[in-house]
Amino acid sequence: MVKTILIVDDDPTQRRLMRAVCEKAGYPVLQAGNGESALSLLQSQQGAEVALMMLDLRMPGLGGMETLKRAKSFREELPVIVLTAQGGIDTVVEAMQSGAADFFVKPASPERVIVSIKNALNITTLQGEVSRLKRKREGAMGFKDLVGESSALRHVMKLGERAAASNIPILITGESGTGKEMVARAIQGSSDRSGRPFITVNCGAIPENLVESILFGHEKGSFTGASAKHIGKFQEADTGTIFLDEVGELPADMQVKLLRVLQEGEVDPIGSKRPVKVDVRVISATNRDLGEEVKAGRFREDLFYRLNVFPVEIPALRDRREDIPALIDHFIQRYNAEERRDVRGVRHEVMEVLTAYNWPGNVRQLENTIFRAVVLADNPYLSAEDFPLLVEEFEAAGIEAGPPLLGDEDAEDAAKEGATVTAKPSVSGDASGEAVAIFDREGHLRSLQEIEKDLIELAIETYEGKMSEVARRLGMGRSTLYRKLREHDLEIKRAS
Repeated sequence: MVKTILIVDDDPTQRRLMRAVCEKAGYPVLQAGNGESALSLLQSQQGAEVALMMLDLRMPGLGGMETLKRAKSFREELPVIVLTAQGGIDTVVEAMQSGAADFFVKPASPERVIVSIKNALNITTLQGEVSRLKRKREGAMGFKDLVGESSALRHVMKLGERAAASNIPILITGESGTGKEMVARAIQGSSDRSGRPFITVNCGAIPENLVESILFGHEKGSFTGASAKHIGKFQEADTGTIFLDEVGELPADMQVKLLRVLQEGEVDPIGSKRPVKVDVRVISATNRDLGEEVKAGRFREDLFYRLNVFPVEIPALRDRREDIPALIDHFIQRYNAEERRDVRGVRHEVMEVLTAYNWPGNVRQLENTIFRAVVLADNPYLSAEDFPLLVEEFEAAGIEAGPPLLGDEDAEDAAKEGATVTAKPSVSGDASGEAVAIFDREGHLRSLQEIEKDLIELAIETYEGKMSEVARRLGMGRSTLYRKLREHDLEIKRAS
């Protein structure tokens, strides 16, 4: 998601200068001429798009300092860069104490402004990630930490919230990489056990001869090598939650012992003379069909019914494709902050391919793919060449895994090479002069596609093939503009 910047200044000239700097760097801009208008905009539906505010301190009416304090009262996480023509030390201190992310005196160089914006946005993203990791460590993650708005994910959240209200055993099913542990953590964080221990056990990764000791513990000297007492994962999770991932991998004898824990609420450490009571909420997960495992005799039927009291199925990523753009944006922001990168987003045609891809490894595969692309990207927007493992998918979509036509890079690069853009002459004969005809010769409305083609031709002619200006005037990204050129069969020629 592209970050929108709100510029608040009573001087229209200053707003225009700041807007030019921000838009040239690729940031959409909203404007307000005073503090009251800025606060109203931030509290509106459109205000949710604002990722950063640039605020003049000296304005008539509601001053910048008071605007800053009020904005922070309901948008505490919003980074604010304050600007003023007079930069006294007292003013700087007060602005920073009120929550400003940065401060500079007007006029500031464009380079200084852009560096300040990037730093503020990265710090905000990093703070959000640190906060999320802190909640994860403290067992306090909630369903708000799950990324996506699809109906399938909302259904999972609804089930999870209902399950969190009790201590009922939960069985989470779904393919590998769908986020079963995240859902389990959200259930814990939404329950009355929030903030208590959350212990994860991958049942398929434990050597068979150590399963009992790791899960239930052992006494010192109970077997060769037991040089000290070990309390086991169930005792570690006491008063909290234990998450048994890949529970279908448990050996048969351990299935019997797990059943006893669920029935009696106590564990038998190896070598102990008496059982130990535990108060543990059990959430298990598997990518297997445990019903079929029961039929095949590989999983105990009584244990299956004990675990499967409240089933929650996590849909595969291909079954909730509408969540893919939000996940991609989330991962880009995360790795921008962690790796000190400045990737703005994904090109439109690339996003279409990523959304259409089946992602057999689900969210885990998508995350790793975006991580690699962000780290290796050379341009602000991820292109097909940043996804070498998906080259076949891009080729099938007619997208070359290389620089786009004219390199959607920068119009300046094309200009350096002496490149110009021209459009084929229109053969429809409907556009005349400097106007685009809306009606045909018979008085009927022309198709939107025909009007769009003529409008692009007119814009290219009007702005002499300067594609960055054409795209800006048409209100679209350059990658979208070049795609439109191909769709309408408009030629791109280089000057000889």
